[in-house]
Amino acid sequence: MPARQNLQKDLPVRRAASQRIIMAARRYYLSHGFRRVTMDDLAEELGMSKKTLYACFTSKATLLKAVLVDKFNEIDSDLLRVTSDSADVHTSLHRLLACIQRHTEEIQPPFVRDIQREAPEMFQLVERRRREIILRHFGRLFELGRRDGIIRKDIPTRLIVEILLGATQAILNPPRMAELNLTPKTGFTAIIAVILQGALTKARKSTR
Repeated sequence: MPARQNLQKDLPVRRAASQRIIMAARRYYLSHGFRRVTMDDLAEELGMSKKTLYACFTSKATLLKAVLVDKFNEIDSDLLRVTSDSADVHTSLHRLLACIQRHTEEIQPPFVRDIQREAPEMFQLVERRRREIILRHFGRLFELGRRDGIIRKDIPTRLIVEILLGATQAILNPPRMAELNLTPKTGFTAIIAVILQGALTKARKSTR
């Protein structure tokens, strides 16, 4: 029983340490890439023993996955707050785009380069979570936009979303972004601009 009680007491401490590691790794990885940084480097940067670091994350790959999950969970939570307010769909759509731009701005070319070279399997996680987020949040706002006369009714909402998903998958992958000299922010902003230009009603376009 005492051993179990000690384990329960240690859990909040370990969670706090894990989140601190994730946030530090996220700042560094997304801005500067992760290829050259070692687990020892992170431990030194955090002023943390290597034993504590490895107790939370047994490998660099495990930590990278935790960083990606944390990033997408935050995006999902932020977008949920935006799309839950459906009183003004036009304003919500602008807030949604601003939120996406803010999050994609954090992801810089060195990270894209490193995930292509060092961890291409992790990009499957990126694509899966990105698809879930687009379906959930953009799909909801597009449907509400049809109701309010902002989004065209002659094109099914699901088709608009699938076009958005297809363009995102075709363009926002490491090889194509490198070829086109795009960042996640510039690439996704361009895709959204083109999709909305075709999806918005003429009345809404004329008031932009």
